[in-house]
Amino acid sequence: MPAREMRMEMFFRALLRRDFSKAKTHLEKLQKMVGSDEWGRGYGKAITGFMSAIKDNDPDALIVQLIKEHDREKAEKLLKHFGGILEHDFRDEYERGYYTAWIEFLKAYLSQKALTQKL
Repeated sequence: MPAREMRMEMFFRALLRRDFSKAKTHLEKLQKMVGSDEWGRGYGKAITGFMSAIKDNDPDALIVQLIKEHDREKAEKLLKHFGGILEHDFRDEYERGYYTAWIEFLKAYLSQKALTQKL
């Protein structure tokens, strides 16, 4: 597993535990790994959004809904959908970074044997 995907999995697990200080550490390391170009900014925007949504327990946030519902089928459909978005030639680098973060986050989500989170 590539280093960034491993870090994303650690970030995801910290968010599930609601250990936001550890999640912030992983978020910062992920942002350092992806850099500050357009792609990296899109990726960073997505992961910052994941953390904010979970921290605020935002019921309208897709990521909070996925975790609360333990909906693996929905996550698999989103993974396929976001993968398709990346195949579009007209997507800019910011969007590619953003959707890559979603894909990696969903892979981390799907790799969990049991999701026993109480948001």
